[in-house]
Order: sequence, then structure tokens, then C-alpha cells
Amino acid sequence: MKIATYNINGINGRLPVLLRWLKEAKPDIVCLQELKAANNQFPIAEINAAGYQAIWNGQKSWNGVAILSRKLPIQELRRTLPGDRTDEHSRYLEAIVGQMVIACLYLPNGNPYPGNKFEYKLKWFKRLSTHAKKLLGHDVPVALIGDFNVMPTELDVYKPAKYLNNALFRKEARAAYARLLKQGWIDAHRHLHPDDVIYTFWDYLFHAWERNAGLRLDHFLLSKHLISKVKKAGVDKHARGWPKTSDHAPAWILLK
Repeated sequence: MKIATYNINGINGRLPVLLRWLKEAKPDIVCLQELKAANNQFPIAEINAAGYQAIWNGQKSWNGVAILSRKLPIQELRRTLPGDRTDEHSRYLEAIVGQMVIACLYLPNGNPYPGNKFEYKLKWFKRLSTHAKKLLGHDVPVALIGDFNVMPTELDVYKPAKYLNNALFRKEARAAYARLLKQGWIDAHRHLHPDDVIYTFWDYLFHAWERNAGLRLDHFLLSKHLISKVKKAGVDKHARGWPKTSDHAPAWILLK
């Protein structure tokens, strides 16, 4: 089974890119982030025609998450992250897909640092950590998948010194990610490739793609039930070079 995550950076504007990748990669389950589309603007007809069913939690112009499945049924569990009833951002979607709980998330960027956006990021991270611990307590296969907007270590950023005061690399954000791992979650890509340079994002500016000036922002955190089943983990880096593409590339894992 192939599970993927893809920050599409505007699903309607980049729909041809998404459909091209789905046809080529044939993932079984896909978590999408940054839909930038209200719920009634989600292109479900085109997604269905590509062979996928879907659930989604959209938001006009910003945010938005979706879970796609090629064959397995999707049973939605929740579409908000617990802990703040006033939070109107569409950043979380949780479902049972087959025998797994899949949590698709789009963690806040947090820039500029310091400021309210960074504080919101840390609060969101804390809410995620609280809920993630409860998910582990159910003792079922669970995967936290998506754009975490954090580079966990210096290996995950092309020029660490440049990002020391960036919300994506601030020590507080990395510490929050580390606290998640201490709960028992396993970072699938780092589990299989502990010393490799892996990027999932390249900025549109300053020829970042051409220079391979990248960041690893998109992660798979797996419960113990799934980590033993992971055979491969990779990034479809070539999709970042397609015309009118997202600034992220799809990342994926392959389960036995």
C-alpha cells in the first residue's frame, strides 16, 4: 500500500498537476494540504474520475485539507483539532481508511517570528501533541501525515544558519516536534534514511529548485503498529520541476 502526502498549494489552480501525478504515482491513500478552496469548490468530479473517493475540509483562499482513497472506504472521524473551539482554520482532518486511522494535517507556518502567528503555531502544536497522545492510547494503527511546517534537524534544511529565526526552524518548533516523537511516534523517512538529505519543499524564489536549496517540511509520523510494515519511503522530487507546479513535492511511504 502506497500512502502519500502533497501540499498542492491551490487545488483548483494546480488540478492538472495533481491529476498528472495521481495517474503516474497511483498512490492508494493521499493526504492533501493547502487546498485554498471552499468546500463547494473542491473538484470532486475530477477526483472521482481519476479513480479516487475523497473527504475534505476546505477554506476559501487559505488552508484546507483532504484525504483521498483509491479503493479503501473512508470513514470520517473529525474535521477539527480539539482544544480550541474558536479556531476557524481548516487544518485537520481525521478518518478511518481501511484498518488505519489517518490524520491529515497542515500545521501553521508561524512566520513572522516573533509574533502572534508564531504563538498560534506553538499553541496548535500543543493541541496536536495532546490529541496525538490520545490517539496512541487507543492502541490501533495511526498515522499523522502532512505539512508540519517544521524542519526537525539541521539535516532537513539546506542552510541551517539562514533559518535560525524562521518559524519553520525555531528551536521551539523543533522541540515541539521532538516531543511528539517522544510519545512513541516514528518519523518514517528518517527511520529508513537516517543520514540522507531529503527535501520536500523548494521556494519559487532565487532558483531554489534549480540549486536544490530545499527544506523537509512534509512528514509521516507512524504508530508502532505501522512502522514495522514500512518498506520504502521517498519523495517524487521530479514533480516539483513540472510547469505550474506546487512548491512542495509529493512524499510517500510504501507499506507491506
